[in-house]
Amino acid sequence: MKRKWVMAAVVAATVGVGAPAAGAAERIVTVPGYDAPGTPAKYDKVKVVEVGPSSAKHVLVLVPGTSAGAGYFVPDARDLAKQLPGWQVWAVERRENLLEDHSVLDQALQGKATLQQLFDYYLGWIGNAAAGTHYAPPSDAETAAARGWGMNVAVQDLHAVVARARKGGRKVVLGGHSLGGSITTAYATWDFDGRAGARDLSGLVYIDGGSNAPAVTSAAAQTSLNDLAKTSPFLDLSGTSLPWATGVFAAVGSTLAIKDPNGPSVLQAWSFFPAALKPAFPVTNEAGFGYVLDAKTGPASLDLVQAHIGVPAATGDPRGWVDDGPAPVQRAAASLNGIVGSDGTAWFHPRRLTIDAGAVAGGVANPAQKVLGVRATHGRDVHLPIYAIETSHGKGRVLKAARALAQRGHVPSSKVKLVDRSTTNSHCDPIFDEASKNDFIKTVVPFLKKIG
Repeated sequence: MKRKWVMAAVVAATVGVGAPAAGAAERIVTVPGYDAPGTPAKYDKVKVVEVGPSSAKHVLVLVPGTSAGAGYFVPDARDLAKQLPGWQVWAVERRENLLEDHSVLDQALQGKATLQQLFDYYLGWIGNAAAGTHYAPPSDAETAAARGWGMNVAVQDLHAVVARARKGGRKVVLGGHSLGGSITTAYATWDFDGRAGARDLSGLVYIDGGSNAPAVTSAAAQTSLNDLAKTSPFLDLSGTSLPWATGVFAAVGSTLAIKDPNGPSVLQAWSFFPAALKPAFPVTNEAGFGYVLDAKTGPASLDLVQAHIGVPAATGDPRGWVDDGPAPVQRAAASLNGIVGSDGTAWFHPRRLTIDAGAVAGGVANPAQKVLGVRATHGRDVHLPIYAIETSHGKGRVLKAARALAQRGHVPSSKVKLVDRSTTNSHCDPIFDEASKNDFIKTVVPFLKKIG
């Protein structure tokens, strides 16, 4: 099928849960995306959560990481829009999020469905032959095209978003968290018909993510493609053989924590909830949610979504939650809960996107790129201001990658801001921490002001 841009009208809707910061109006915009081979047209689009005044002359576009959705940037976006007059913050919702079913989740957020109805629809039906109408995950046949949703599709979709952000001569800074950092480097170094993606941008922001050489070998890349052809298109982070489970757990758990924080944990009482996510004592909905996401109490396998939040109370039946860190449990819940129409996770994360990230290699051409169809070759053409913050999850890789990219592009040190929080922050502290204690917000605002 011929690759082309799908030209159609942009659909916008004003959305929101709770009160956004002053001047930070929010809406979800659907942007026509890349015509991906074999993909039904209804998935050839990407959504964006826009926060801040439409009159802004500068736009920070943020790309989420592995199994993450646009909604988890919303609390940070509200704080940034409040502190940066003249800026909007856009959070990208990749095409895989279109596979999700938010029908009852959105009703619960708006008070139109009970929490019991929420639980029953998404989880309570499992193992219950008498269950009525419930969530029906898309079939393998419906999602087969997702085996091709790799870096090229993500970058081409992002190209449409950046083009929209640049309208009217606006300056655009591109950034990403975790894998979103790799996608940011891929975009900046991508070969768009001989033109580097960096020429669309005024700066780069890396939030505990990025990309650097060396790349995976071409043999390893081919093996990954061969394996992908025989497996699910999606990652299974929960280990339940249900790729959507992690996203649904987060959506339901965060809603319960927000809507009924002091009630007995519904998920803890559910026999199918993974044992590793259950405390050894009865807890509330809020405490059950915090237990999984706190870096001290949550399982190591979920470090991609953890921060310094707090601890379960020492007493109580059920035990509540005590905030003792920079990330209050309710802010963490709000990040994963998102807003109506966009939660903070991606229920279906394409394996191909993660595979392709291994060939980006900081924008240095390599044999694996030919195997995977990755065109991130313009590392030397990135002459942009660079910001990067690293947490304990980065293990030295994030700042090293940022330095290397700056060196390839001969970016002067005066335009490179590197923040090392590897001894104090976990991977999601930059996302979950409240503004007054959020080292990402406190250090990226001055960086962006220099650009603006």
